[in-house]
Amino acid sequence: MSVLVVDPNPGIRANLQNMLNQSGISRVEYAVNAGTAVKQLARRGYDVILCEYDLGGGSGSGSEGQDGQQLLEDLRHHKLIPPWAIFIMLTSEAAHDKVISAAELQPTEYILKPFTADALNQRIQRALARRTAMLPAYQQIAQGNPQAAIRTCLDAATAKARHAVDFARLRAELHASLKEHEQAEAVYRQLIAARPLGWARLGLARSLFAQGRIAEAIELLEQLVRDNPRLMAAYDLLARCHEERGEHALAQKTLEEAVGISPHMVRRLRKLGEVALETGDVAAAEKSFKQVVTRSRYSEFRNPEDHVNLVKALVRKGDPLSAAGVIRDLERSLRGTPELDACIAISNALLQDANGNAAAAVSDLRSAVTAVRAGSALSPGLKVGLTRSLLEHRMDEEASEVMLTAMNGQDGAVTARQAMNVFVKAGRPDLADGMGKQLRAQAQILLGVADEKRNMGDVRGAVQTLLEALNMAPGNLAVMIAVVGGILRQIMEMGWDHPLSGLAAEQLENIRALDPEHPRLKALDEEFLAAKRKYGISS
Repeated sequence: MSVLVVDPNPGIRANLQNMLNQSGISRVEYAVNAGTAVKQLARRGYDVILCEYDLGGGSGSGSEGQDGQQLLEDLRHHKLIPPWAIFIMLTSEAAHDKVISAAELQPTEYILKPFTADALNQRIQRALARRTAMLPAYQQIAQGNPQAAIRTCLDAATAKARHAVDFARLRAELHASLKEHEQAEAVYRQLIAARPLGWARLGLARSLFAQGRIAEAIELLEQLVRDNPRLMAAYDLLARCHEERGEHALAQKTLEEAVGISPHMVRRLRKLGEVALETGDVAAAEKSFKQVVTRSRYSEFRNPEDHVNLVKALVRKGDPLSAAGVIRDLERSLRGTPELDACIAISNALLQDANGNAAAAVSDLRSAVTAVRAGSALSPGLKVGLTRSLLEHRMDEEASEVMLTAMNGQDGAVTARQAMNVFVKAGRPDLADGMGKQLRAQAQILLGVADEKRNMGDVRGAVQTLLEALNMAPGNLAVMIAVVGGILRQIMEMGWDHPLSGLAAEQLENIRALDPEHPRLKALDEEFLAAKRKYGISS
């Protein structure tokens, strides 16, 4: 068994090695800080990670760098450790908020110091026993077979009753990952009926949210935070529910309550800053983004967009001097990132606009567009913001170009409807109409590309191209019909795919709503039923 010890203090590292050796564990490696740990975990995996919370407190290490909570947040978010990794947080922190911040990220265990070798060994063995019991399901997930993992969880819940709740939880999470939210809801309700566990109630709220039952989710979450005021993820989901209903002030208030309890989660602070900007609370946005920039300074995954957001808050506050200082820090401290040129240009444009220098702002916006053309990996949200700035300066062609790149992004891409809305709100319905025609034309071209791929036997590639066309023209009947047909062909030839089958079912209902007498609808319904019969999927 291999163990990675993350601790800056050589004396503590030696002590932990002695404890591990007493337990028969001899393969021990070390990382002296979060950055070193990230590099080692990117190269290889470990059975157990023992991480000191206070990574800045070691002898001779100074106070710089990430703490254990920030490291775990990065490892989880960037998927450098799998969900079944054993991560044990070691902390002597008396400050309750920091312990809560560590606990909410769900380390496998967290141990308060001082502790004995026997205590450490017991925690490790307990975690290993749980992982061993669940390993068959984890392996099926890793092999891309979540349905088999669900069946394994059902069987193992009886055979290994000690871990029945763990198997039920994993089963619900798998249903949710497959967008089978009604099945996930049923599992969570069964768990809650036996014992009203906080995480199960949170899972139920997530299922309700995914089904669009926002009012039910809010009622459940409000009760949940009253009963479990330190279940931090409940606040995050409650804020999302309020945002979904356009209640941005309530979303901000919810996030502020969460930050008051657990102030060290970078992504929550970032979200609070974004919501505060939306509500016009510039002071709260400035405070949040300053904390994000400070806390992320030593992360291996620093995001230059945090500086852009801080500049935006400072400009709105009327403090161009401080905004200029943030831009200098951005130029100095984030060299080598592919997004840097675009972020600097966008920040400078914001500052020039604040100083009333429109010509310089236009020049910087052109630089930002050039960086986007070069493939700068900006988030869809920042691209939308750039589009708005371009529209304000009547840079119509560039605005349409940037918005198209935002729509063609992979994660969190902007939908056609959202893109049109940006132009309409900017008072440019003519550009919205023009983009709509352009998107429909591109979607038609993609349908031809998909046909070519299908004729060459690349069924999977054809479906991916059809999905791109659907993103460009989501209400186009011909595209929806082509998508359903392509998905069903892939399923019949290559095996059942739950996410794709769910999308096909959704598009069939959309077709039915638009044209219930369409001549292809009946045939597609029959093909879908035939695919279900082939793979034994219940209707």
